[in-house]
Amino acid sequence: MKRMPRNIVAASALLGLSIALAALVVPNEIQQPGTQPGEVGNLESPDKCDNCHGGYNRAVEPAFNWRGSMMANAGRDPIFWATLAIAEQDFDGSGDLCIRCHSTGGWYGGRSTPTDGSGLLAGDADGVECDNCHKMTNPNNLELLGMMNPPFVANNGAGQGYYGSGMESLWGGNQKLGPYSDAVARHQFIQSKFHRDIDYCGTCHDVSNPAVGDLAHNNGTQTTADPVVASGVLGSPVDEKAAFNNFPFQYGIVERTYSEYRAGALSQTLVSGYAGLPADLKAGAIKAAFDSAKGNYADGTPRYFSCQTCHLRATTGVGCNKAGVPTRPDLPLHDMTGGNYWMPDAILYQNAQGTLRLGGGLTTVQIDALKAGKDRAIQQLNMGASLKVVGDTLTIFNLTGHKLISGYPEGRRMWLNVKWYDATDNLLREDGAYGPLTVTINGTPTTVKTLLDPEDTIVYEAHYGLTQEWAKQLLALGYSTGLPLSFDRVSGTVTYTLAELAAQAPGTTHESFHFVLNNTVVSDNRIPPYGMTYNEARARNALPVPATQYGSPAAGGTFNYWDEIALNRPTGAAYAQIQLLYQPTSWEYVQFLYLANTGANAFLANEGVNLLNAWLNTGMAEPHVMATASWGTAPPPPCMTPGTPHNLTAKAGKKSVSLTWTAGNPAPNGGYRVYYLQSGKLQFRAGVGPGILTYKDSGLTSRVTYTYVVTAWNDCNGNGVFDAGIDTESAVSNQAAATAQ
Repeated sequence: MKRMPRNIVAASALLGLSIALAALVVPNEIQQPGTQPGEVGNLESPDKCDNCHGGYNRAVEPAFNWRGSMMANAGRDPIFWATLAIAEQDFDGSGDLCIRCHSTGGWYGGRSTPTDGSGLLAGDADGVECDNCHKMTNPNNLELLGMMNPPFVANNGAGQGYYGSGMESLWGGNQKLGPYSDAVARHQFIQSKFHRDIDYCGTCHDVSNPAVGDLAHNNGTQTTADPVVASGVLGSPVDEKAAFNNFPFQYGIVERTYSEYRAGALSQTLVSGYAGLPADLKAGAIKAAFDSAKGNYADGTPRYFSCQTCHLRATTGVGCNKAGVPTRPDLPLHDMTGGNYWMPDAILYQNAQGTLRLGGGLTTVQIDALKAGKDRAIQQLNMGASLKVVGDTLTIFNLTGHKLISGYPEGRRMWLNVKWYDATDNLLREDGAYGPLTVTINGTPTTVKTLLDPEDTIVYEAHYGLTQEWAKQLLALGYSTGLPLSFDRVSGTVTYTLAELAAQAPGTTHESFHFVLNNTVVSDNRIPPYGMTYNEARARNALPVPATQYGSPAAGGTFNYWDEIALNRPTGAAYAQIQLLYQPTSWEYVQFLYLANTGANAFLANEGVNLLNAWLNTGMAEPHVMATASWGTAPPPPCMTPGTPHNLTAKAGKKSVSLTWTAGNPAPNGGYRVYYLQSGKLQFRAGVGPGILTYKDSGLTSRVTYTYVVTAWNDCNGNGVFDAGIDTESAVSNQAAATAQ
């Protein structure tokens, strides 16, 4: 990492306020502790890892499942590039913070400067790479010692690590690090207990803004936060900055997924303690994690309901394609699935259009992996929540280990859609309607889809923004008075500027998508996880806003992990259909990233347009139904679900497995779908017609075991193609496995 004298760094940072030129040197405000670029030089390409860890069983192998994850495609992500463009406009050099997590190979290779990403190479598109994760040591320095040189030491000097914002402590040797002591590897390895630790994933999944954390009047914290040690001076030495003197959760709130989890009870609950959980939590993602893990790791290591337990579920299989490798009952499934089912579509669209900023020319395997990753994301969302109706009260239960919803909050939202009908099936009213809206894009009337009545809908989301005091600070630093903070979602005209906010009374806030400039959480009504304590959430800047929600616990109390809603039924209502909808990327967010891009940075000038085109041409991130319920007595659905297939058997053949099954009752009119079973998740393999009760899976790897389930489906719209969310699909059959000869 290059560093400059404080006066030059300050001038460089201010230069970006008027013209968007990528920084050649990272400002001190953006630098953070941890291993620095160029300090570890033996990071290998994932393509090399594929030679052993891929190509033998897509259901369990690390390579294929990782390639379908958002981690593997973080460098391709069009939202990343569109957001990077605005970040570089807002604070020149801030792009280094984004690249640090979205292209680990590029960042550690010293290619994050220029900070607009123009120095990245084609091979840097693979996001969070294999070697990055398998070189990570615990930054608390209590196990293995990674490469950290003063002042870039990511701990407090007393055995407590800094977990967040990509502050990694990477191993400097040639060995790969992992959880097993008995790996049969063709490379050098060292066992690492950190890889099973509940803090491991916090390395990237708490995100803090070091610039706001150091410079803003409130250090980018919630109003109840502890004091932050910071210089408050642009260009001051790094060892005086907030990032070097505080835990990452103490300043500059951007994302707090890890802190939400850490503040909850699941982070302290052993999987073997599942029986002691409340009955309404024994479902969804929590149940799936238990079903796959059952209890402790095979070597006796205690297993908690960690990020790894839920997002790298235990599966049975081998970790590579070499002879003599042990079959493990606790092999981590490297899918790392979240809930972003739309991003694979956007990446594949841009790949076909030739507009991927980085990482185009995807291979057939990469395309297949992205499609499989989309399917897994949808399945993951289906496990995130449950609904219960008692009388006129609807309860939503959070079945995850973090807030519902979680992750990077901008543009993500979950809401209730309720359709009320009378006794003759006439629609009386729809609450939370999603549909067409005519907007203006570049002077042309265009139809987009969005939430039509957001003000009158129960929407679960976090809104970030700027304070009046920070707006005045930014104007004093030379920011433009006309900097748009928000746009009208129909006309696209600027509705509020930085100068307008600065002119308001102290304490005023305004919502904005300027994530590099945002310094406050304006509102956050996302549902807390089970057992989230007020004390820990307060310390970590992860409280609901206002904190009087979800039971309004005082200090020492615990938030509810559910939300109760009084249903407002219209006169004459006989029944209601209730859906919990999730959308990963809203029109309002896409519009902002399009309009806020001034084009001043030539390399990133088209990224807002490219994202907009991808969004418009891939279904506009159509909301997904996470859970359903009904009120009253609803009529039976017009398209029934077929009976579940049964008596599934698997017979091994030469590099093949033959399946047979029996039709359920009623039999389907669409056909059957064959899946690989992945620790409760399903990876689609093939489909056959409604009259076919056999399938031969060919081209397999000898001496590898494959596990299957089958479903039946009805063609509800009569188009002859399975349409998820429209056609009905049965429950899965019994599972059957065979080892290919």
